[in-house]
Amino acid sequence: MKGKAYSTDLRSRVVADVAAGTSRREAARIFKVSASSAVRWAERHDATGSVSPRPRSGRSRSPLERHGAWLLELNAKEPDLTLVEIEQRVFETLAVRTTESSIRRFFKRHGISFKKNSARRRTGSAGRGSGSRALEGQPGKP
Repeated sequence: MKGKAYSTDLRSRVVADVAAGTSRREAARIFKVSASSAVRWAERHDATGSVSPRPRSGRSRSPLERHGAWLLELNAKEPDLTLVEIEQRVFETLAVRTTESSIRRFFKRHGISFKKNSARRRTGSAGRGSGSRALEGQPGKP
């Protein structure tokens, strides 16, 4: 995952130093950025006259997006399906091998979340149990 782009101000200062005769690597060292960044910014400035970052693509590379309408319709028809069951349906119906996490990300991109409801909640804690053994042998306790 890529980080946030450096500011245009920093890029301009690095490129200005390079234009003033400083080597790209030296300018990178001075401004505490990577040498490859200084090289790319100087090349971008030479080619386009701008140091602004290139726009990010923003398009999804998920193979599930092609089947988005089908997935959303499936979720609307059968909202109780688990992600694992949806994964199986995708493979059986569309012959697309995917993962539970890919399906989770697809639904997150489309604003659909799978919240726990009262029907799916546990009946008790997963802790140490009711403690009935601890009471055995005490007077007045079963």
